[in-house]
Amino acid sequence: MPSSVRHRASLCAAAIALVLAVPQALQAAPLEYIGQQIVPTGTVFAGTTVGGLSGIDRAAGSSRFLAISDDRSSSPANAARFYELSLELGQFVRSATPGQAGVKFESVTTILTPAGAPFALNQVDPESLRIDPRSGNLYWTNEGQRAAAGLQNPTVREMSPSGTHVRDFAVPTRYNPAGLGAADPGIRNNLAFESLTLSVDGRTLYTATENALVQDGPAASLANGSSSRILSFDVASGAAGAEWVYPVSPAALAPNPAGGFVTNGLVELLAVGDRQFIAVERSFSAGAATPGVGPNGLPTGNTIRLYLVDARQASDVSGMDAINAGVVAATKTLLLDLSTLKNDDGSALATDNIEGIVWGPEFNGKPTLILVSDNNFGATQFTQFVALSVTSPIPEPAIASLMLPGLALLAWRRRQAARPGVASPH
Repeated sequence: MPSSVRHRASLCAAAIALVLAVPQALQAAPLEYIGQQIVPTGTVFAGTTVGGLSGIDRAAGSSRFLAISDDRSSSPANAARFYELSLELGQFVRSATPGQAGVKFESVTTILTPAGAPFALNQVDPESLRIDPRSGNLYWTNEGQRAAAGLQNPTVREMSPSGTHVRDFAVPTRYNPAGLGAADPGIRNNLAFESLTLSVDGRTLYTATENALVQDGPAASLANGSSSRILSFDVASGAAGAEWVYPVSPAALAPNPAGGFVTNGLVELLAVGDRQFIAVERSFSAGAATPGVGPNGLPTGNTIRLYLVDARQASDVSGMDAINAGVVAATKTLLLDLSTLKNDDGSALATDNIEGIVWGPEFNGKPTLILVSDNNFGATQFTQFVALSVTSPIPEPAIASLMLPGLALLAWRRRQAARPGVASPH
């Protein structure tokens, strides 16, 4: 096994041991707020406008991150792209005005079509990205489109680190938008493949729809949730596999004024075990008085919640073009509502449109999670990085055997770090 894969598996096992303890230790504050950094909308790097960071991943054993922008190739200078960046968690602070010193953009890479050219305007909507630790290649999702401007099928693809197309995964045709009619099956516009994650062993790739396919039920609203699908692929063959229903919650807050726009959706997944994930749900309610206020002094309208998801007992719905009654959905347990987090002065953390999550480097001896927001290139929004530490120490007995190697490594690293003159390995 390549060393990068061993490192990733060991680090994930140690972190999984902490995260999967949560159902037994919800009172133990399993996730703690380290701090945040904010990159203002309009920031320019290498001739491109930084923004739309909808997915993020980290190269194993390094401080190197890749973040994909959901810019729909709005101009030749801002073609579909991803950024390489570094994060210094020691610069993250619990403040409403944290600055951006801990975020450094290193390079930008254009994502290319199968024909080898940059994508044209509105011909792609990149949303999430993951690094294959074996090959170094990148997997990424294109949300697709169901709008008057045209119909585009959602895709899951592999590209090289230079942005060159490698292959497409076999997305089932039930996901393809069949038309613009209210009953036409397929994805809903802007509610499709937001998420992407690799299994801990690297053999399975997962994506999910943000909300239900049209034939599976309604979109999320203030009154009801939505039945998203989690879709798996075999990495080796690219073939689609099992699918499970994920129950998206209703929108968190009423809009102001009443009748305004609301939504909630499954915007990212992070695999932490066998068919177990951390899920990010992002709810938005226009004009809602969320606890924190953004740099413009106004509430953001966003409610961001992290859930621990278990699909091990869920029904496999891959044989259903439309979900039948009696299907068993995946279960979810609330890990953290970011609305409850406080800055050092007691002010509530204001969250922008968080859509990305990844394991970060250890910080103060604990695993970390990094979140990033898609600012929609909006003047009143901001690109936000939030760092959390994972603190719950109690493993779930049913999966203890999977965690022992990672726990042993973590204990060894801490012993080594405590020895005079001995540096902990990275």
